[in-house]
Order: sequence, then structure tokens, then C-alpha cells
Amino acid sequence: NDNYTVVKEFILLGLTQSRDIQLLVFVLVLIFYLIILPGNFLIILTIRSDPGLTAPLYFFLGNLAFLDASYSFIVAPRMLVDFLSEKKVISYRGCITQLFFLHFLGGGEGLLLVVMAFDRYIAICRPLHYSTVMNPRACYALLLALWLGGFVHSIIQVALILHLPFCGPNRLDNFFCDVPQVIKLACTDTFVVELLMVFNSGLMTLLCFLGLLASYAVILCRVHGSSSEGKSKAVSTCTTHIIVIFLMFGPGIFIYTRPFRAFPADKVVSLFHTVIFPLLNPVIYTLRNQEVKASMRRL
Repeated sequence: NDNYTVVKEFILLGLTQSRDIQLLVFVLVLIFYLIILPGNFLIILTIRSDPGLTAPLYFFLGNLAFLDASYSFIVAPRMLVDFLSEKKVISYRGCITQLFFLHFLGGGEGLLLVVMAFDRYIAICRPLHYSTVMNPRACYALLLALWLGGFVHSIIQVALILHLPFCGPNRLDNFFCDVPQVIKLACTDTFVVELLMVFNSGLMTLLCFLGLLASYAVILCRVHGSSSEGKSKAVSTCTTHIIVIFLMFGPGIFIYTRPFRAFPADKVVSLFHTVIFPLLNPVIYTLRNQEVKASMRRL
């Protein structure tokens, strides 16, 4: 309702009030950007240009690097600019936009990790059916499904927030716009909305996380009885995936599964969740993958 929304902009309180810590974080984020963002593009380039890397695993790995690189553009550049400016202001529309893309790409990435787990399950537990199940058409269909899933998840978040009246308080206690902090500023009782948010973000994150851990447990049990050569490779791949799952879903569960009381650790967790981990994920995958590493050296 337009006559409710008096708030045209939010003032971001940022990560911390200490100049020294701000400077440290600024340098850290900048280094991350300058090293790891090109790294992500290198992964995409390597996978696109090497005819030997056409397996579904690499197709999804390339998409993960793309998603992560895109995701890292949502919060970090704005944050770097804000570090250098006295007043950190974001418009109401800018805030909603940031929030939309955060959940669109974040949700898509969560679903992509589910798809990658499914891919590994078929490859390791049903090797004879692998080429028929994971054919190119199926891969594109899965890709479309995860983009759609991310979109639906995000639209629900945005719809819930657009319904809320904002009439005064506009100091947002974070360095970017996310659901928990924005909800707190609404001039109404937000209990129901918070519950819906926990169901949409928190439950989705938790279910994906538990489902993924279960699927990798099944794969590892299945591999346990097989020949040594394939076994070590499968275990290596699964371990990599599990590390990334913890990095990706751990902070998400911490932020979204509890009705929104602020914890001091929130901002630090958010920093890792929005800036540091996304850039690390593809790097972890790639450094643990011999084929991609060899292909990069050739490139």
C-alpha cells in the first residue's frame, strides 16, 4: 500500500563503527575481489573452452562459478563504496532489489548444490544409467528448474516485505539489505511475516542441508565397499561437496532459522555468507578437481 510507505531510503549502520576494523575489512574484501573473482571467470572460461570437460559435473561447476560471481556483485561493491563514504544510504527500491537478487541467486545456488549431489549420486551409485539419466537435455532442464526455484523463493520474500508498512524508523543494522533486518523496521506486528520468512528461507535452507548430507552419506556408504581407485576419487569429490555445503548452508541456517533476534555474530556471519564464501566455493571445487586443474594449466 503506497500511502503507508513513507520511508524512501534506509540508513545502513554498516559492519562496525570502528574505523580500524572497517579498514581491515575493506582491504580484505578488496583482496578477495581482485584475486577470486578473476579466479571464478577463469573456471568458467576453462570449462567452456576445454572439449574434455563436457561431463555434467563440469557443466554444473561452471554454473556454480557463474552464480557465485554474480552473487558476489550484489553486496560487496556497494559495501566497498560505503566503507569510504560517511553516510551509508540505500533507497527503498534499491533495498528491495538487493534483497531480491540476494535470495534469487542464493536460492538458485542452494538448489544447484542439490542438483550436483544428485549428479554425483547417479554417477557413483548408478554408473550404468548415468549417460541416459544425465543427458544434456536433463541437465538444461535441471538448470532451468533451479533458476525457477530461486526466483519463486525470492519473489515470496519480496512480496511479504512489499506488504509491510514502513513509516519512520529507517536505520538498518547491517551493511546490506536482508529480510531479518528490514522486517524489524516495519510499523506493524511482524510475527506472522517472520514465521513465513523462517518457513521460506530457514526451512528451505535446513531441508536442503539435511537432504544433501544424507545423500552424501548414502554415496559414501555405497562407495565404501567398492574398488580402491574409484573409491578415493569418489571420496575426494564427496568431501569437497560436503565442505562447500557446510560453508554455504551453515551461515544460512544461522541467519534464517530463528525468529529474528539480533545476535552480535550476525554481521560477521553475513559478511562470510555474502562476500567471502561465494567466491571461495568454486575455488574449493576446482582445486580438488584434477581434470579442471590440468585443463587450466593447458589454458
